[in-house]
Amino acid sequence: MTVRIYVRASTKEQDAERALPDLVKFAKEYGDTQAHYSDNYSGTKLERKDLNRLLEEAQQGDVLLVESVDRLSRLKQDDFAILKQRIKDKGLRLVVADLPTTHAKFNDDMSGQIMKVINDMLIDLLATMAQLDNDKRIERIKQGLERSGYKPTGKKADTAKHDRIIELNKKGLTKEEIAKAVGCGVATVYRVLDKAKGQAV
Repeated sequence: MTVRIYVRASTKEQDAERALPDLVKFAKEYGDTQAHYSDNYSGTKLERKDLNRLLEEAQQGDVLLVESVDRLSRLKQDDFAILKQRIKDKGLRLVVADLPTTHAKFNDDMSGQIMKVINDMLIDLLATMAQLDNDKRIERIKQGLERSGYKPTGKKADTAKHDRIIELNKKGLTKEEIAKAVGCGVATVYRVLDKAKGQAV
């Protein structure tokens, strides 16, 4: 079992590894083997280089350790659902240093299942609060840009790439294999397939 420590800061000017020494000490409670991952990238983006590398290298039963939920995610609900699914698919246990209820390892009995539900709810709540805080900041920036007369243009979806993802998924390829074949991130594959599933219902 490996403790995979993930740290993040939004910009290159910020020190993403500020919390790493404390997390390294904290991680020793869970195992002697550690791996460290660091991104200087916005938490609103699902595609992050070292987060993707962590999820690719992770093994069943490993621990994903973060300082706080907002270091892992400031994602919209749909994208956070994709990230949670990727963590679940890898069999990772999420431990949040500033959320004590995630620290203890619980059995698969009734009390353990209840604590798991409580932790999931707390993590979802904290992720939503982090996203709302980010939305308020974006809205203030947007208002400032509108007052200055700046009008951004939107990015169009690559429908051919999306169709290829759906086609390869039907052929039974894994999400990682599809991402490599199409030339996109694994998160994009999850997002396209989730959207296609919703449209099919």
